Amino acid sequence: MVARLLSIAALAVAFIAPLPVRAQAEAPDALVKRVSSDVLDAVRADKSIQSGDVRKVVALVDAKVLPSFDFARMTASAVGPAWAKATPDQQGRLQDEFKILLVRVYSGALAQGTDRTLEVKPLRDAGGKEVVVRTEIRGNGDTIPMNFRLENADSVWKIYDVNISGIWLVDNYRNTFASEINAGGVDGLIAKLKDKNKSNAAR
Repeated sequence: MVARLLSIAALAVAFIAPLPVRAQAEAPDALVKRVSSDVLDAVRADKSIQSGDVRKVVALVDAKVLPSFDFARMTASAVGPAWAKATPDQQGRLQDEFKILLVRVYSGALAQGTDRTLEVKPLRDAGGKEVVVRTEIRGNGDTIPMNFRLENADSVWKIYDVNISGIWLVDNYRNTFASEINAGGVDGLIAKLKDKNKSNAAR
């Protein structure tokens, strides 16, 4: 169930691609709505991505997905209290492995993007530095509610968490990461993430 939710989250987040900063920043819901079709078009037009070509997927994610995340905040939240005790080197390695983990999740999700659509709901409150953009993923007879938490920093909106059917992505990882940290410390978590990423790459 969790793996399915993560795959759906990856697909939805992959719809959100960064665009050049304009003189006046777009509202977060307008950004999500406008760029989703661009990324879907790219997936539909590339048979290599649809067939799961990892190199093509990584290139697409690196160029259009990762810049939309606040990975420092996302990783820190997922790691929890241990983040503050980690060295700068450990924090950097945690972010690197967390990125790789999510990229591998996207590789399977992007291939499913040809028959899915994303509907953005009206924004309830656009006045603050942090907002929640509500959306629905539709396809294959399913309608899945999804929320995105975004923060505005220097007029640029960044995603720092995703909620799928009531489950926040960062919270889900926090529970898993806490178990690994309790067992082997921060270095133990880094080692587990590295092993998982190597295992996924070998598939």
